[in-house]
Amino acid sequence: MSKLQQTKAQNVTTVIPERGPDLGCTLQDMVLDSPDVGEFLCNFSALAASRFSTPATKVRCGVTVVRRKRGVVAASSDERANRLDTLQNSFGDGPCLTALRERTVMYVPDTSAETRWPQYMEAVREEGTGSILAVALELAGEAEAVMNLYCDATEGFSEPRILAAGAFAEHGAVSLRLALRIAHLKHARDDLASAMQYRTAIDNAVGIVMAQNHCSRESAFRVIAETSSHRNIKIHDVAAVIVASISGEQNVAAHFED
Repeated sequence: MSKLQQTKAQNVTTVIPERGPDLGCTLQDMVLDSPDVGEFLCNFSALAASRFSTPATKVRCGVTVVRRKRGVVAASSDERANRLDTLQNSFGDGPCLTALRERTVMYVPDTSAETRWPQYMEAVREEGTGSILAVALELAGEAEAVMNLYCDATEGFSEPRILAAGAFAEHGAVSLRLALRIAHLKHARDDLASAMQYRTAIDNAVGIVMAQNHCSRESAFRVIAETSSHRNIKIHDVAAVIVASISGEQNVAAHFED
């Protein structure tokens, strides 16, 4: 961790989250129990905040995931963590965004002494946050993600706690990759179902036009395509209107089983 700012360890209770298969199983079960990526990230954030908090020191967690073509998904353990993430995004820079861009670990041991990102640091201090630890999650090209830990106290993360956060992030990255792949499969399935739905409507509309105009399938499809072009309406929407004009059905069932 060459880019990590090192600080002297102080008398802070060190709580290191469980490692190995137990944590991995916990996170994987969390993936399977979550209906989508957003819900998994909410549970992940809550778990991270719980594991790194102590009776004397409160830690909050926010997670940001940037997915190609699917946008940004963010979650947090509580409202303050959400505000801190949102503030950083509004400023366009900060330790967490830097960790995300550079895929590294960024540690701010004392927000009152940090000279980088002055506007954000001022906002963070007003929120009562003394130190920040941001750890990038390696997602092997699936997306980009960062885990943001906000501690109320200064010097909130000793070296063992930073290493523990790195280990937690490694396990989290594996589970997040699983959640993203499951989500991708769900999206692919939904896209296929939509395509089948559109194809059914178009096939039905072509049949109707063929019957009404006593023309070939190619001619019937050309009529639908020309109507789509002239009216600037998608072909499947034109087809749905044609089917509805005959049957009164607003939703045309696809001919395949779920």
